[in-house]
Amino acid sequence: MYINNYADSFQVLFDTGSANLWVDSIYCNTQACNAHTKFNPQQSSTYSVKGQTFYLPYGAGSLYGLFGYDTVNVAGIEITNQEIGLSTNEPGQNFVAAKFDGILGLSYPSISAGGETPVMDNMMSYNLLQSNMFAFYLSRGGQQGSVLSFGGVDSSMYQGPLYWTPVTSESYWQIGVEGFQINGRSTGICSQGCQSIVDTGTSMLTAPQQYMGYIMQAIGAQRSQYGEYMVDCNQVNNLPTLSFVISGEALPLPPSAYITQQYYNGYQVCMVGISPTYLPSRNGQPLWIFGDVFLREYYSVFDRTNNRVGFGVAV
Repeated sequence: MYINNYADSFQVLFDTGSANLWVDSIYCNTQACNAHTKFNPQQSSTYSVKGQTFYLPYGAGSLYGLFGYDTVNVAGIEITNQEIGLSTNEPGQNFVAAKFDGILGLSYPSISAGGETPVMDNMMSYNLLQSNMFAFYLSRGGQQGSVLSFGGVDSSMYQGPLYWTPVTSESYWQIGVEGFQINGRSTGICSQGCQSIVDTGTSMLTAPQQYMGYIMQAIGAQRSQYGEYMVDCNQVNNLPTLSFVISGEALPLPPSAYITQQYYNGYQVCMVGISPTYLPSRNGQPLWIFGDVFLREYYSVFDRTNNRVGFGVAV
């Protein structure tokens, strides 16, 4: 992402689980800010001050900042007078090792801190897109090659049809889940309805706290002394497939998707990429988060015109 007519370049996390745009700035001198590229508004002729401060809490990490306006370029799309958060304080360690200099939120404006107009909403109001949608392809195995497309879908990134489901709450990209299956068999979980937030900014798949024990038992996972769930690496191919029923379609997640293999001191360990949901449910239904563990398997399309999410089997 660029600010100040391509003069300043920033690596940003494109996050469907938040709405604000912010970058590290010269007004911040915490360890997290000093480890990243900082925006200097004094060197931008297109910058203007808003003078409003904000606080932004995330699932991991938080920051304080102030708002300004500048010209932002994303994927060759220029947005004039885009509201930007300039960080003034990033306490703690969460953002120190982050590979990004800021976050570009892609959720609905209703959850924007300080009433900041999100980038996508400005793209829509300025009629900058062919279609008011964006789509993610997330590469597997830590490889390069993830793609975010604004204004349409890239049909080379998925195979078969797109399965569409309506947004149930225009805040996060929240959808309904009608069932949860293990090896194709219904478990009864979500038979009364669950909700899920489709979130590129969450690395894991998160499950409602009350179902964690049941799911881990079905997988055969043991909890380590550090609180992580592990499985025997020799058994990965024998683990069950987990499926989510969404608008009548069962979307499977094979063990290769939800188990991550890592090496510690020369030993291979296999960790379960499922953790308890850290957000409270807003409507009382059990809440999942479809983070990157899920989204690496499914090309995801976020349609603001029709307020729906589409999933296609990723190539």
